Amino acid sequence: MATDEERIAAARAYIEALASHQADDVPFAPGCTRIEFGIKTGFSGDQLRRDLNRAPQYKVIKAVSEPEFTVNGDEIRAQFELVTKPTLAGRRVAARIDETFLIPVADGKIHHIHAHVRPFIKR
Repeated sequence: MATDEERIAAARAYIEALASHQADDVPFAPGCTRIEFGIKTGFSGDQLRRDLNRAPQYKVIKAVSEPEFTVNGDEIRAQFELVTKPTLAGRRVAARIDETFLIPVADGKIHHIHAHVRPFIKR
């Protein structure tokens, strides 16, 4: 049985891997899926881990803010911002992220991620 703190730590490991590009320790369930903009972008834990480590859509991420977490049953909700590396006239593309992780108490692994992403320009 995983505690709320352990399940939050699992979600935090994923969020930190967005910017560190080191996802080897993210506790994905083998069949983990991810949905963003209504499209399935994650098909397995191994694929998500590989993408976080090497894929170009993640390599542009420079940093993430400290997430705010909410626990509701087997779901952990995280709200945070991310900032990309490229700049244009001193501005960067950033995004407000609202992700819901399905992390059952039974095993403490990430089984599903549902992401809501709202891009904005940061000065």
